[in-house]
Amino acid sequence: MTVPTARSLTPRENLLRAIRREGEGPQWVPNQLEARARVPVPLHERPPQAGLDAFGAHWSFLAEAEGGTYPTEGRHTITDIRRWREQIHIPDVNAIDWSETQRLASRIDRSNFLVEGFVEMGLFERSYVLMGMEEALMAYLAEPEEMTAMLRALADYKIAVIGKLHEAANLDMVWYGDDWGTQQNLFLPPEVWRAVVKPQTRRIYECCKSLGIFINQHSCGRIESVLGDLVDMGADMWNPCQPCNDLASLKRQYGDRISFCGGIDSQFVLSKPGVTADEVRREVRRRIDEMAPGGGYIAQPSHGVPYDPAVLAAMEDEITTYGREIYKKMVQ
Repeated sequence: MTVPTARSLTPRENLLRAIRREGEGPQWVPNQLEARARVPVPLHERPPQAGLDAFGAHWSFLAEAEGGTYPTEGRHTITDIRRWREQIHIPDVNAIDWSETQRLASRIDRSNFLVEGFVEMGLFERSYVLMGMEEALMAYLAEPEEMTAMLRALADYKIAVIGKLHEAANLDMVWYGDDWGTQQNLFLPPEVWRAVVKPQTRRIYECCKSLGIFINQHSCGRIESVLGDLVDMGADMWNPCQPCNDLASLKRQYGDRISFCGGIDSQFVLSKPGVTADEVRREVRRRIDEMAPGGGYIAQPSHGVPYDPAVLAAMEDEITTYGREIYKKMVQ
């Protein structure tokens, strides 16, 4: 008697299994979000060149800077947190033309791709773009009630954006970006983050959940002290899960409740001067061994910066080959 072999999954089906962490699990480790098609919000929260963003905050451009643009020092729109209501300009999402987003979404092959909305500049990030980092950090400590009120207004805006984006593109997931950490710890004491940032972030999560949308939470830095909070709020994925966190421990604690997306060391491997293909392949195998058992792992760099094409080729080849081998071994 022959034993029937399992049907090969499509990349979309395999990615869904990795995200959901259920059933028989994925047949291979997804190579980044290989079956994901992204649609943007049709306004600039981070302009590609020097100039004003949608909130009226000014950005400067420097080719060598990460991402190119950065908030211009001394040209922040909120100069006093107690006057934020008169100084803030929140874009009107109903005045935005969503037709191009609708057109882009209509061209996506949904049988092969999940549609992801790109929602950047989360509540904490937007607060320091509006105020400047130093002023924002002091206000979180000295004026938590005013910061809570401002973040509530910003969360209202984000919720409206997600609703409009979903209406235009019928989303499967949202990439929601808010960088909360340095490489050593959170920017804020965890208790302050929980008191001010978390409640309004929860509202954004609740919006996504009510629409049936996966939450792909982006946050760079060492945020392991609040990852349990994200899990409890219902985040489906966390990216780019940088190695300054104890990823192996976090996988053991939360791997049955959240999927990890990233982890392949950008800083000390992929972008290291003179890195060899063998070093890249060892890093890929190490991270897959650490994060893939039980499913819930999507392999990609721990940061999105330009890499040598040879480095990317070695990384992607190793994800493809070793990422299939590991699950084959598990079912044998």
